[in-house]
Amino acid sequence: MQEKADRKTAPVSAAATWDILKPFIAAEARIGARMAASPLSASLYEFLRFGMKQAWACLFGGIMVGLIVATWLLYPANAPLHRYDFLFLAALLVQVALLAFKLETFEEAKIIFVYHVVGTVMEVFKTSVGSWIYPEEAFFRIGGVPLFTGFMYACIGSYIARAWRLFHFEFTDHPPLWALGLLSLAIYINFYSHHYIPDVRLELFAVSFALFFKTRIYFINWRSKRWMPLLLGLALVAVFIWFAENIGTFTRTWMYPNQKSGWALVSFGKLGSWFLLMLISYTLVAFIKRDDMRAPAITRR
Repeated sequence: MQEKADRKTAPVSAAATWDILKPFIAAEARIGARMAASPLSASLYEFLRFGMKQAWACLFGGIMVGLIVATWLLYPANAPLHRYDFLFLAALLVQVALLAFKLETFEEAKIIFVYHVVGTVMEVFKTSVGSWIYPEEAFFRIGGVPLFTGFMYACIGSYIARAWRLFHFEFTDHPPLWALGLLSLAIYINFYSHHYIPDVRLELFAVSFALFFKTRIYFINWRSKRWMPLLLGLALVAVFIWFAENIGTFTRTWMYPNQKSGWALVSFGKLGSWFLLMLISYTLVAFIKRDDMRAPAITRR
């Protein structure tokens, strides 16, 4: 899905946001000019560029998943510091390092903090009712929830904020933020209330579809402005979160009740839960970036 971007109003490279990337802007432009020589090399370059941008957007999430896998494989069973506590302290250190080396903006750190709180509160409740468990010991915990878990939720908000900046998001037919706020509040309440009263997630899916049915998200990966339905974009991110959750359960970092006797694939039904959680994350970032939300100026050819 492609529209031609107006070259005269092309945005400044998002790499300028992070000081460590600024020296590579001119070099990347020269490489891109050479790769544009043929349609085949241009398509390959755009594909690779998209992957690199996505990897940069996933920086915090990728580090956290890497830490989970590394500690599962290598962390000593008899270490004086519990694995979960190591993950918590490592996540804090990573957060400080990302800010110190300007690999993360303070805006992204603010989103991470808010979503850390939101995620931790939900974790405390969900573990108390037996939705899932953390099988190992931890000193830094609230109830049965080790504190590193809030960072796992924060990874989602971090990804959206970084991708928003990297791809210069623009929108058409975007729902009003007040409506998204009410929807997100209803979704968050339902994560708790469905344990006691009927689950209304189907109704929440229907409202989400109605709000976002016409919404297009426009983004610039290289030279062309492209678009997709925003609902599709959020659903694709939910799929990748589901893959990451399978890594988390495979490493026994957390477990669902049906995984106590041995690992099993996380239910596909969890995709719906992650989609709804994605809407909360998206709404939080949209409120923070509300001054940057705009409709695209497009030259059709």
